[in-house]
Amino acid sequence: MKYRIEIDKPALKFLQRQPQAQRERLLRAIQGLPDIGDVKPLGGHENLYRLRVGLFRVLYTVAGELLIVRVLSIGNRGDVYK
Repeated sequence: MKYRIEIDKPALKFLQRQPQAQRERLLRAIQGLPDIGDVKPLGGHENLYRLRVGLFRVLYTVAGELLIVRVLSIGNRGDVYK
């Protein structure tokens, strides 16, 4: 099944500030969501997952019945969980 990817404004702003090579790497990883990559559910949160892409983390939710993956935040490991 093909999921539609939605990227929230803070995550989009983070992507725009990245060098082109890093931005392309992150976007390739996001396009493989929700099943491909180093994905783990986050404890204490229902339907919240993280994708590891090098030193960066992508936090996202999945609305399975609507086939939507919503990227909430992208950032460095130390910053994204705050």
